[in-house]
Amino acid sequence: MMTRNLDFLLTAIAPAIWGSTYIVTTLFLPPGHPLTMALLRALPAGLLLLLVVRRLPFGVWWSRTFLLGALNFSIFWAMLFVAAYRLPGGVAATVGAIQPLIVVFLARALLGRPIRRLSLLAAGAGIAGVALLVLTPAAAIDPLGVAAGLAGAVSMAFGTVLSRRWQPPVSSLTFTAWQLTAGGLLLIPAALTLEPPLSAPTLANIAGIAYLGLIGAALTYILWFRGISRLEPQAVAPLGFLSPVTAVLLGWGVLGQGLSAPQLLGMIVVLGSVWFGQRGAK
Repeated sequence: MMTRNLDFLLTAIAPAIWGSTYIVTTLFLPPGHPLTMALLRALPAGLLLLLVVRRLPFGVWWSRTFLLGALNFSIFWAMLFVAAYRLPGGVAATVGAIQPLIVVFLARALLGRPIRRLSLLAAGAGIAGVALLVLTPAAAIDPLGVAAGLAGAVSMAFGTVLSRRWQPPVSSLTFTAWQLTAGGLLLIPAALTLEPPLSAPTLANIAGIAYLGLIGAALTYILWFRGISRLEPQAVAPLGFLSPVTAVLLGWGVLGQGLSAPQLLGMIVVLGSVWFGQRGAK
């Protein structure tokens, strides 16, 4: 039990840190280059980790690594940015919150895991909690943005479940290095084709990219993939609900944004959904 609790806490650090992505992007990164920023977030971190582990994929792990890199990074981050640009943040977060529910059914289909009522309750409560936390009455709905958000959620769900199904005989550090590098390489053509060249970065830009790459990608995904290898997907997926909680708290503490009663209720519901998610995965 002690080991499982430690695994849970270490894994929860990842989505909590991911919640800082919005504020770092807003304050430190140049606008209008989502794919380039995703590329710079993934590839340098992946190459740095490869220099540390000094081990490349082998055999079937070449194809699996590029597929997982696409699902967990290339497609997911690209769709995430499209949704973020076309939808208000609250709508994008609420659409993306469907991911744990998708994981429950994928774990059944691909891993043979039973569908438990508590897991379904946790996923539904998490979606409701995120909606309370970030959704506003004035939120506009853009069909393409919603489609991108759903595509990103499906991509991340498949990546989470397949990362559990395919466990290479290497450390989480090595597995993360492979996927980050593959995901970054796959983003190069899209960034070069669809976006204008990036102007000379400022020191603030470099600091933001370094944070998102080293902390927001390398460190967090080592913890995330470690958790996937030790915990059930139904237990890991609801932890993603912690990201909007962190984002709202940082907006309140750093940017001086308001914190309403529905948002406080949403936080309580989200934390409850995470707890129910752990119970449902046992």
